[in-house]
Amino acid sequence: MARDYYEILGVDQSAGDADLKKAYRQLAMQYHPDKNPGDKKAEERFKEVSEAYAILSDPDKRAHYDRFGVAPGAAAGGGFESGFGSLFEDIFDNFFAGAGGGRGSRRSRAMRGEDLQYELKITLEEAAAGLETKVQIPRLERCETCLGTGAEPGTRKATCETCQGRGEVRMSHGFLTVARPCPRCGGEGQLNKSPCKVCRGEGRQRAERLLSVKIPPGIDDGMQLRVSGEGSGGVNGGPAGDLYVLVRIREHAVFARHGADLLTDLPVSFTQLALGAELDVPVLGGTDRLKIPAGTQPHQVLRLRGKGMPRLRERGHGDACYRVLLEVPQKLTARQREALEAFEAASKDQRGPLASAFVERMKKLLS
Repeated sequence: MARDYYEILGVDQSAGDADLKKAYRQLAMQYHPDKNPGDKKAEERFKEVSEAYAILSDPDKRAHYDRFGVAPGAAAGGGFESGFGSLFEDIFDNFFAGAGGGRGSRRSRAMRGEDLQYELKITLEEAAAGLETKVQIPRLERCETCLGTGAEPGTRKATCETCQGRGEVRMSHGFLTVARPCPRCGGEGQLNKSPCKVCRGEGRQRAERLLSVKIPPGIDDGMQLRVSGEGSGGVNGGPAGDLYVLVRIREHAVFARHGADLLTDLPVSFTQLALGAELDVPVLGGTDRLKIPAGTQPHQVLRLRGKGMPRLRERGHGDACYRVLLEVPQKLTARQREALEAFEAASKDQRGPLASAFVERMKKLLS
């Protein structure tokens, strides 16, 4: 009579994948030969459970079994490796991954190259205008002698005899079977018995490459530009890494930057603040005229609209900003002193709003 696989696993016909796996895990651990040495019945029961799970865990085989009541011909060889072994690898892979075990520890034959970073120093004027420049990048590139294989031309890597090319070896720990990277080939599955004389078997060589880098107008200090595929070359045919250009802007002699605005201090005299003036002031790339309205107060900020940095990836420019600083002369000529004394005498009975407010606060304090 055909065996009832659902009955063997102790589940309903509507059981899902998770229920099947849970039931199989419990039974497989119970009847595994390592836990029941010399027990033929346990061994037969284990094979029966493994075969049932191998059929029901495969959607196509399960559909065939549900329709015809018998397993397809390919199901007869379920056994330990196709059932219990793969399940136990799924269960314990995460646990042993931290110790270097499990299938996830086997290294990929093709590996991506390393990302590189290059620090590029530019002036504030170059950051404002944008530029295209050349940079010399040291990196690892594919060895053209062996075409990146690491093997001497005309030779091939040999299959590792220890792991038979699988890159891993299996070790038993009680009733567990754990896969670990092969100690001889390091998980590669192959041995390079004739390494390339040029790159000494690494498949890559040190080289320097002159690359063109385009800096967009308005870039700020500390920003990075990614140049795809210009990092170190990949290993065993893997893709190259990326190059990151870190932009550093040198300190400017006049301006400090705040976003798209440029800031600087502008020393002026008392008469220029009181009477007003029009001065030549620095801007990036030259000079421009700045009007100081009469009555401007010290530390007030005056702007030249649109004379700052371009806005990165946006339209327009920031402003050039000038903080006016009152410069008091340390020495006066006789004529200057006479003029200032006359001004003081003429202003004796006049107070500005700040002085008036200060006097009022003093009166309140003293009263």
